[in-house]
Amino acid sequence: MSSEVSKGMIIENLMDDYVQSDGYEKIDLFNLETVKKLSYHYKEIIKLIGEDTEREGLLKTPERVSKAMQFFTHGYDLDPEAILSSAIFKEDYKQMVLVKNIEIYSLCEHHMVPFFGKAHVAYIPNGYIVGLSKIPRIVDAFARRLQVQERLTTQIKDCIQKTLKPLGVAVVIEAQHMCMSMRGIQKQNSVSTTSDFTGAFLKEPTRAEFISLIGQNLH
Repeated sequence: MSSEVSKGMIIENLMDDYVQSDGYEKIDLFNLETVKKLSYHYKEIIKLIGEDTEREGLLKTPERVSKAMQFFTHGYDLDPEAILSSAIFKEDYKQMVLVKNIEIYSLCEHHMVPFFGKAHVAYIPNGYIVGLSKIPRIVDAFARRLQVQERLTTQIKDCIQKTLKPLGVAVVIEAQHMCMSMRGIQKQNSVSTTSDFTGAFLKEPTRAEFISLIGQNLH
C-alpha cells in the first residue's frame, strides 16, 4: 500500500464481528475516510432500491460493502513494475517459462460486477528471470481494478515486456463475466478468451507450443 499506510490507513479484521476459532485472522488495510464516504453512498443506494437500511441484516452492510470495494480495487495502490523488479535474477536460460491457471477476480468497468477465470502467462528469458510468484502478483495487481478483459491481457504483457525485457511474452485469459450471466444476454456457460503476444511468441511454432502447454494437464 506504499505511502498511503501513513495517511489514514489502519489494520482491521475483514471478518468484522466473526470469531475465528481456528486461530486464523485475515488482515487487510482500509482508509477510514474512504470507508466513511463510501458507506454513506452505499446506504443511499440501498434506500433507493427500496430496502430498509435500519433493519438488522443491513445495519452494517454499507460499511462492509465499502471495505469490500476497497479490497476489490486495491490494485490501484500497487506498482506492478516494482513488484517484478523486486525479484529479477541473472540467469542464462532461454527456454519458455510458463505460469498457468492463475486465478483472476476482477470487476467489469461497465457494470461493476465480477468477471473471473484464469490467466496463462509465459515468457522466454533474455539473460534474466523473475521469481515465479511475482507473475501471479502482477496479474492480481492489474486485475484488482475496474477492468475490461482485453486491457487486462495487454497490461500484463506490456508490464513483463517492459520490465524484464525477455525474448517474448505470451498472455491468454479465459474468463466468465457475470454481466453476461446475471443480466443482459444471460448466458451462464459462456467463456471469453483474450490473448496477446510479443517477440518470439509471434512465430507460429513458439506460439503453438505455448497453446499446447496451457491445454495440457502436466501434474
